[in-house]
Amino acid sequence: MANLAAAEGHPPAVMDMSFADQALTTAWLAAHSAELPVGVHGVPTEVDNEVASLKLASLDIAIDALTPDQERYLDSWEQGS
Repeated sequence: MANLAAAEGHPPAVMDMSFADQALTTAWLAAHSAELPVGVHGVPTEVDNEVASLKLASLDIAIDALTPDQERYLDSWEQGS
């Protein structure tokens, strides 16, 4: 959250996603605070994915879901370039 609030010169289309990330991450942190160590935490993937899905929906854009093979590939640091 520290870096999201310090952006300069971004258009509203980018800032709305940053603000959504901040708001939903704050809610996520409040819900999970008991299990998190003190420190700086990145935006959780599920929050980032939700913001992306909401943005695409607002633009009336749909994308396909990943196949299990694609998910395995993305989760493997041993494959790829």
